[in-house]
Amino acid sequence: MIEPVLARRIKLVGFDVDGVFTDGGLYMGSSRGETIEMKRFQSQDGLGIHLLRQAGLRIALVSGRTAEATAIRARDLQIEDVVQDTTGLGNKLVPFEALIARHGVKLEECAFVGDDIPDLPVMRQVGLPIAVANAAAEVKEAAAHTTVARGGHGAVREAVEALLTARGVWTKTVQAYLKERGDAPRR
Repeated sequence: MIEPVLARRIKLVGFDVDGVFTDGGLYMGSSRGETIEMKRFQSQDGLGIHLLRQAGLRIALVSGRTAEATAIRARDLQIEDVVQDTTGLGNKLVPFEALIARHGVKLEECAFVGDDIPDLPVMRQVGLPIAVANAAAEVKEAAAHTTVARGGHGAVREAVEALLTARGVWTKTVQAYLKERGDAPRR
C-alpha cells in the first residue's frame, strides 16, 4: 500500500518501458535489409495512463534503449515526455533529472516504476519508487511499493490505481472518465 501523504506529493510519474510497459520480450526481424523491432503493450495500461493524466499528473517514459515502437506507443498515449537513450549506455538518471528540471519538478515529487538494475539510479532518488512483480530483487528492495501484476501484464495500470487510490482520487477519476464518454452510472 502506498502512503497517502507520499502519494499526494507526486507530480510526475516516470515509467521504464521494456519490462514495465512490456513483458521485456523483443520481437526482432528484418524486412528488405532493415531491422524491425516490435513490442507488445497491454491495453489496460494505456487506460491507466489516461486516468493518471486526467488526475493531473505528468507522465514520462524513460528507456535505456531507442525503439520506434516506444515512440509510437508514446504518441498513441499522448505522452509528450519520452527519454530514449541514444548512447547505448542505458543511463536514465541524468536525462530524467533534465526532464524534471524542465518542468520545475523535484526528484522527491516523482514516482518511478521500474523492473531491472538500470532503473535503480532513478528509483533510489525519487520520492516513490515502484517495482513490478517480476522485477529484479535489487529493484524490489529499493521499492516503496511492488505491484502484484508482472511487467507487460497490467503492472502500469495497477501502479496507477494504487497511486490514485492513495491520493484519494481513484473513484472520482474513474467517474470523470465515464462521464467524459457519456456513460453515466445507473441507479
